Amino acid sequence: MARSALEVADILNRHGDAFLARHRLSRDQMKVIGAIRACRTAALGGHVARCEGCDHSQIAYNSCRNRHCPKCQGQTARAWLERRQADLLPVPYYHVVFTLPASVAAVAFQNKAVVYDILFRTAADTLLTIAADPKHLGAKIGLTAVLHTWGSALTHHPHVHLVVPGGGLSPDGARWIACRPGFFLPVRVLSRLFRRLFLDRLAEAHRTGRLAFHGELAALADADAFAAHLAPMRRTEWVVYAKRPFAGPEAVLAYLSRYTHRVAIANSRLLALDEHGVTFRWKDYRARDRTPSREWIKTLTLTPDEFIRRFLLHVLPDGFHRIRHYGLFASGRRTANIARIRGLLVPSSLPCEATPEPEPAAIAGPPAGPACPCCGGRMIVVERFRSGEVPRLRPSAVGLDTS
Repeated sequence: MARSALEVADILNRHGDAFLARHRLSRDQMKVIGAIRACRTAALGGHVARCEGCDHSQIAYNSCRNRHCPKCQGQTARAWLERRQADLLPVPYYHVVFTLPASVAAVAFQNKAVVYDILFRTAADTLLTIAADPKHLGAKIGLTAVLHTWGSALTHHPHVHLVVPGGGLSPDGARWIACRPGFFLPVRVLSRLFRRLFLDRLAEAHRTGRLAFHGELAALADADAFAAHLAPMRRTEWVVYAKRPFAGPEAVLAYLSRYTHRVAIANSRLLALDEHGVTFRWKDYRARDRTPSREWIKTLTLTPDEFIRRFLLHVLPDGFHRIRHYGLFASGRRTANIARIRGLLVPSSLPCEATPEPEPAAIAGPPAGPACPCCGGRMIVVERFRSGEVPRLRPSAVGLDTS
């Protein structure tokens, strides 16, 4: 893949030290800055690859593999999608989004692990509960949830995207219950239950001392002040958005490839780093429905300090899982449940006693390497070197590691 003309790493390399001198950062944020700045540089070591055909050689530096790094998520996403492809069912899939209001988002930012976990569990429980209600679907469903914490302009905007098959297993597990064509579950019912469950769980987290407040929110440490803060939210409408069903399993995979391992901003959206600041593309979704052309795709210029600040808003706590599976797709039960559903949807045409012939094993050969940029031949690794070491072999060029 060709190197982007401008990268987040370039902004951090040029302005990161000045930002660090002015701001106090968390350990997780410091780790992200260090990883992105070191990614695919000599600081992480690498290897020398040589072409089998023309002897062209090049250095490939190692990737940081940090989940917030714009350069490192492509291969991780591809591997994850290969595993998910086997889980897809031959049914319509729906996309539902649960969003936190701004007054809750401020609390979430100071309590990421606790509040984001509540957001995950509540969105999933809302769908599972309403789907199980005989008045709606009357079935046990499965779903995959992905956390995003950003808006297109890098503002703090926590929400979860959920991908859900259009149906579920009957309570006794004996049959598949499909939802109505083009309609999954009523959005208003989902919104009301989501609001009630979330606020109740957030209040419980406060009562049990699992929330901390500082700065402008310090007064919310008081129980009465926190209750007063939550009270207006119980009367407002919370945003739950259900999109039209995907057009087949391929569309589901295409969607997941865009959303599952996305970071706050891709390098491809960066346009300039100059005396005016950092300029990047963003999407004004509020203007999209009332703008006839693509004028809702705009540019925004921020000072380097503000760009870095916004980028770091979206650093997740170490070890926090931003992709989760619930219901029929929960770990430990997913494989058996998917096999059961497939059996109900596509009964086997083989007699019960018949055993299909195993596929002949593929002859394992040497793994295919990247193509040589000179002749298209296969590149093979001929030397590895660690951080701080200098490769013994003199390369023809310096390349980028794709690992």
